[in-house]
Amino acid sequence: MQDSGQWVVSGFVREHNHELVPPDQVHCLRSHRQISGSAKTLRMGPRRIMSALIKEYGGISKVGFTEVDCRNYMRNNRQRSMEGDIQLLIDYLRQKNSENPNFFYAVQCEDDQFTGNVLWADPKARSDFAYFGDTVTFDTTYRSNRYRLPFAPITGVNHHGQPVLFGCAFIMSETEASFVWLFNTWLTAVSGHHPVSITTDHDVVLRSAVMQVFPETRHRFCKWHIFKKCQEKLSHVFLKHPTFEVDFHKCVNLTESVEEFESCWFSLVDRYELRDHDWLQAIYSDRKQWVPVYLRDTFFAEMSITQRSDSMNSYFDGYINASTNLQHFFKLYEKALESRNEKEVRADYDTMNTSPALKTPSPMEKQASELYTRKLFSRFQEELFETLTFMASKVDDGDEDRITYQVSKFGEDNKPYYVKFNVLKMRAACSCQMFEFSGLLCRHILAVFRVTNVLTLPSHYILRRWTRNARSSVVIEESSADVYTNYLESQTVRYNTLRHEAFRFVDEAMKSSADSYDVALTALKEAAKEVLNAAKNDGRSSAFSNGRNKVASAGDKGTEKFSSGTRVRISGQTLSEVSTILRFPVTSSFTMHQL
Repeated sequence: MQDSGQWVVSGFVREHNHELVPPDQVHCLRSHRQISGSAKTLRMGPRRIMSALIKEYGGISKVGFTEVDCRNYMRNNRQRSMEGDIQLLIDYLRQKNSENPNFFYAVQCEDDQFTGNVLWADPKARSDFAYFGDTVTFDTTYRSNRYRLPFAPITGVNHHGQPVLFGCAFIMSETEASFVWLFNTWLTAVSGHHPVSITTDHDVVLRSAVMQVFPETRHRFCKWHIFKKCQEKLSHVFLKHPTFEVDFHKCVNLTESVEEFESCWFSLVDRYELRDHDWLQAIYSDRKQWVPVYLRDTFFAEMSITQRSDSMNSYFDGYINASTNLQHFFKLYEKALESRNEKEVRADYDTMNTSPALKTPSPMEKQASELYTRKLFSRFQEELFETLTFMASKVDDGDEDRITYQVSKFGEDNKPYYVKFNVLKMRAACSCQMFEFSGLLCRHILAVFRVTNVLTLPSHYILRRWTRNARSSVVIEESSADVYTNYLESQTVRYNTLRHEAFRFVDEAMKSSADSYDVALTALKEAAKEVLNAAKNDGRSSAFSNGRNKVASAGDKGTEKFSSGTRVRISGQTLSEVSTILRFPVTSSFTMHQL
C-alpha cells in the first residue's frame, strides 16, 4: 500500500493463482465457507442438516458450506464439549476404584497430554471374562453420528446366550495407536488371556490394531453392520430391484461351501450389473472376515451359522441412545448393568428350578437337559428332534477306524452333509461345522450317533461354558455329568469297538478258504462260552458290567471313586432309594451299608 492509499502489485506467483470461480461455486472456496448459526442448532446428522438447509435456502450454493464442513464442525464441537465432561468420567472411575480395588481403569496419555481415551473393567466384567472370554465383540457403534457418544463396550456371550460385559472404553482419539493402547490395556485387565475370536465393525484401522495385539485371534467383521451399510451404499439397487436384498442374504447366509459362495456371488453381481461397484468389490476382497462359510471352523458362540447376526450394540440397547450425553451416561450405564444382571439371575433360577419337557425317551436328551442351561438345552433339543427327519447312510469306510456317512433330510437327497466318524474315539466332524462354530452338536452328527447306537453325548462334546455349572469352581461333572452318563458312554464305546472288530473278523474269514471258515466259527463258539462265563462271574462282583464302575458293597469304607471323577457318599439310604439316586437298577443280592 502506497502513502496515497493505493495498492501496487510488487510480485506475482502464477502457481498460487486460480481461475475466477463462478457464483454458484463460491461456497466451495475454503475462505468463503462458514457454518451458519441455524446449522449449529440443528440436532441431526450432517446429511440431514445439509438436506434441510439446501431446501430452505434454495440450493447448495446458497448454504455457504459443504457436508464435510458440517461433519467436521460437529465432531470438533462434540470433542470440545466432551473434554470438559470427561473429568466427570475419571472422577466416577476413581470413586469406583476406591470402593473396590479390583475395579480396573486406565487413561491414555501421550507426551504428558491426556488423549481423552479411557478404559475400565469392573470386577464382574473381569470375572466373567475368565468364564466366557473365548469370543469377544468390540462395539464401536456408539461412535457414529447416530449416537454422538464415543463409547465402545467390549462384550461376549454367557452360558444363557445373553450378552455379557467384559469392559468399556471412551475413545476421543480414533487412531490406530489409540486402539492398540486400548486392546493392550484391556488385556492387562483380563490377565493377558487372548480370546479365540473377536468381532468388530468393518474398519481398516481396527483391523490393523487387532492384527498387532491379537495376532493369533480370529478377527471377524460384524455381518449385521455390513448388511446395514449395504442398504446405504446400494439404496438405488434396492429401489430398482426389490429382489436384490433377498438374493444378497441367500448368497451370504445359505451357501454351504466356498465354491458355492463364489459362484453365487459372481452370479449375483452379474445379474444386477454390479461387478464394477467399488464398495461391493471392497467387501468381497474382505469376504474371509465376514462371510460365514469362511468362518465356520472357529468358535463364535452363535447358535446358527445361517442366522442373521444381531446388532453388536445389544448390551446397552434401550439405555444409551442419540440423546445421551456424558452427564446422563453414568446413571443409564448402571441401570443397564443392573438389568442385565437381573436377567442372568432369572435365567439361572429358571435353569436350576424348572425341568424342561422332554420330547423323546432318548438318554442323550435327558443327559443334555441336566447339563445345559435352559436356553442351550432348548437349542440342542431342536437339533436332536430334527434327527428324526434325517437319514444317515455309510458311503465310505475310509481306514479301519474312520467311516464317512452321508446325512440328508428325507426327500432332500440333493442337499447332503458328510460326517466323518471315528468309531473307537467317538469323534465326529460334519461338513456344516456347527460344533466348531457354536459349541453344540448339529443334527447331522446326532443322526450318525443314532444309527451307531451312541446313547449319550461323549464328554468332549460338552463345552463347560454352555452348562448350568459354567461359573462353578466345583468340578462335579467335568466329563459327563454323573455315574449313569459315564456308564452309558462306556457301554457305547465298547459296543462300537466290539462290533467293529467282529466285522473285521468276519470279513477276513469270508475272504479265506473253507478251512479258515471252520476255524473262525469254532473260535467264535469258544469265545462265546468265555464271554458267558465272564458275565456270570462279573454279575457276582459288580452292579456294572464295564469293570470300572462299582457300587459300594458290604465292608467298603469311606467313599467310592467312579470313572467320572465324582465321589459319591451315601448315608442312611435304603436300597431302593440308592437305586433311584444313581438311576440304575440295584438287585437284592447287594447290600448298602451306611458309610
